Amino acid sequence: DRLMELLLCASAVRRAAASRVTAVVPYYGYARQDRKERSRVPISAADVAKMMEAMGIDRVCCIDLHCGQIQGFFGPRTPVDNLWATPIAISYFTTRNLAQSIAVVSPDAGGVARAKMFREGLEAHGLKASLAMIIKQRVKGVPEQGQSDLVGKVDGCDCIIVDDIIDTGETLCSAANELLSFGAQRVFAFSTHGLFSQRAADLIEASALEEVVVTNTIPLSADVLRKTRKVRQVSVGKLLAQAIHCIHTGDSVSSLFD
Repeated sequence: DRLMELLLCASAVRRAAASRVTAVVPYYGYARQDRKERSRVPISAADVAKMMEAMGIDRVCCIDLHCGQIQGFFGPRTPVDNLWATPIAISYFTTRNLAQSIAVVSPDAGGVARAKMFREGLEAHGLKASLAMIIKQRVKGVPEQGQSDLVGKVDGCDCIIVDDIIDTGETLCSAANELLSFGAQRVFAFSTHGLFSQRAADLIEASALEEVVVTNTIPLSADVLRKTRKVRQVSVGKLLAQAIHCIHTGDSVSSLFD
């Protein structure tokens, strides 16, 4: 519904002779369908990009795309600004009285680059942190069974699990419980986009997680707030305001993260 509203709004303002149309899309829907994992499935992230271009959108501003190559689904005449919410989360965690030993953890191999950026941000604020990764080896045909291996050390550390999307929460909660078994002192989590579908709120409340920090790219439902008090939301409003100002004055958007 929101995608259709965006497309129809873009068409309306373009038909009204707007000279330029910029779409601010904090959460890019269908971002996880960015490739063909098996036969006869759509590459929906690319299709959404084509629809935006067809409706006359000149520029797109997103926050933490699931994968950077989505920017390549748009043609060269439609630049995409992929903003990072990491600095907002880092500013928040610097106020949380974390232990002397901090470990930034990626819940899978694909998120190591994101976790590395988060660790570098903490160190820029004077908080020394190590990097760790959880590797889940699943049993074929029985996805709920498997073995988790830890790359890195978390013994005695306050851990921060960094991911881009929390959907059902199963991967996140499983990772948090595993980290405690590996000797972690406390486990926090940060994710840019909090979908919290199905039983996510119940799983988070029952897990070893101390706190889950998400941004307001997706509004928190009343059901989530009712089921758990572990979820904390931080605002990306100031970041978007600065980015919009840079876009329309011709300043560098990347300078926001220098």
